[in-house]
Amino acid sequence: MGHAVGQLIPLAVGVALSPLPIIAVILVLTSGGGRVSGSSFLAGWMSALAVLGTAVLLVADEAHASSSGTTAAWVGVLQLVLGILLVGVAAQQWTGRPRGDAEPELPGWMEKVETFTPARAAAVAAGFAAVKPKNLLLTIAAGAAIAESGGGAARQAGAMVFFVVLASVGIAAPVAIHVFMGERAGSILAGMRAWLVRESQTIVAVICLIMAAKLIGDGIGALAS
Repeated sequence: MGHAVGQLIPLAVGVALSPLPIIAVILVLTSGGGRVSGSSFLAGWMSALAVLGTAVLLVADEAHASSSGTTAAWVGVLQLVLGILLVGVAAQQWTGRPRGDAEPELPGWMEKVETFTPARAAAVAAGFAAVKPKNLLLTIAAGAAIAESGGGAARQAGAMVFFVVLASVGIAAPVAIHVFMGERAGSILAGMRAWLVRESQTIVAVICLIMAAKLIGDGIGALAS
């Protein structure tokens, strides 16, 4: 499990640092739904990561991602493909970032986040976790990494739980601030939201580029071994 955890830490951190979902959960928390809808958002996020990651893990196990301690060649190819796709996401985000004094543009539906019911908040969070390109690609990589590391079902399940929990820290942090910081929570979350709105595309671009370098390097290493 130690090898799997080492592979999962950067992937999980890459998922956790997701500006738009963090902005969305802040809006949910500061709306009328508050704590209930915020908790539902977190639950939807974690559930989607768990379902997607487990599905990839099961498929990768059936495809024999690891055999006798040796990584299958297809895993290396998958890592290369995921890395290249992340380079594309990084380029898209970087070129689309606001320049100079230009105001960043958020999706129009974000204006309605404050009116979300708990069920709608959970559904939106699940979409962010499992459909957004960065998170989708990194979760696929995580599922394959767990399968490639081998071990029994219990160890693989433990590794998946570790990934989901660490990948949810970015969403859990605003929820915890809202619950435990009392009157200070409003100003803290407002400042966090303002900074993320401004820098969201730059953050995603940098994270995708770093994760792309990791996956491409891992893929080359797997194919060369």
